[in-house]
Amino acid sequence: MSKQPRPSDKSGFLKTPVKPFIPRPNATAEEILSNMERISFQGRNLALAHRVWSKMLIDDILIFIGMAGALSAGGLRLTIAELITKRYIDCLVSTGANLYHDLHETRGQHHFIGTERANDAVLQEAHIDRVYDTFIDEDEFVENDNWIAAFAATLEKRPYTTREFLYRLGERLWQETGREGILTSAYRAQVPIFCPAIADSSIGMGLSQARHLDPSVAHIDVIGDIIESSNIVLRQPRTASIVLGGGTPKNFINQASVQAEFYQPGTGGHLYAIQIVTDVPYFGGASGSTLSEAQSWGKLSENASRVSVNTDATVALPFLTCALVASSKNTIQHRNKPTFDAGNRHLILNGEILPIDHFRSTDPQST
Repeated sequence: MSKQPRPSDKSGFLKTPVKPFIPRPNATAEEILSNMERISFQGRNLALAHRVWSKMLIDDILIFIGMAGALSAGGLRLTIAELITKRYIDCLVSTGANLYHDLHETRGQHHFIGTERANDAVLQEAHIDRVYDTFIDEDEFVENDNWIAAFAATLEKRPYTTREFLYRLGERLWQETGREGILTSAYRAQVPIFCPAIADSSIGMGLSQARHLDPSVAHIDVIGDIIESSNIVLRQPRTASIVLGGGTPKNFINQASVQAEFYQPGTGGHLYAIQIVTDVPYFGGASGSTLSEAQSWGKLSENASRVSVNTDATVALPFLTCALVASSKNTIQHRNKPTFDAGNRHLILNGEILPIDHFRSTDPQST
């Protein structure tokens, strides 16, 4: 006969009951998420993400956000722009596609509601591109590529980090359109954007067209991006990582901490981490890797406040952002945020120039 567990064996586990969610008319996003903290599964995780992000804003933290997938095409570009403008985040790392689709709409064009059941051969014949259930005019994309090529040809004939190039791109877009978007908001708010896989996008294709016409232009220094992002961490090591959709941006943000640790031991990993992902860890890919796995690499601090939300960012981010705007209204006004000057060849952080050709540790004993 099996031994019956003593009540004391259970007491450490059975402390807080699940509290059924009760729908209430006129409830705000903040109130809904607050009530979701006592339900289960990804609903609770989304509510915890709101709590962790709120803590980031209260603490003296530099907040990175990574953006992968097709979030701009899917309608979230102005959500990200709001986070940039109001400084709910401090540094954006994005795929080139998200920035290209942002440029597309900033220039007055659109993505259109379509269907995943469309006949793709018919779409191709009509020069219509499909992103799942969203349609785009391919001929407008061709014009965008030509516009990017023409813009690149106006820049100095020297290498540019993606951060400097994208600042200049946002500047030109703002001058020509006066429209809000990711690139234009980052330009106006002096928030740096890194795009480590810029070649894997139509921005890269536009740059290649510029170099085809003039081999001396459109040279992008992605290694300078690594040094510059790591120097950000070296100068302000209290950092947080928010990841939307995994991809290259997720690892780029995390490797900045790892590289900083190499040149300044004791820097430590990110103190806060949120990831909103649909990928799973079982196949070894970085996009689906867990935050606990990230600790094994030193990407996260041992005591980091962290939460993973396994859902589509188009579901989670609008909800989360609306709750943050309501709950952190006073916090954001008094936040001790880092200040950047992103419009120069060398990024300036809190008045200090960050090199792009070597790592600058605050420890004189470090190499």
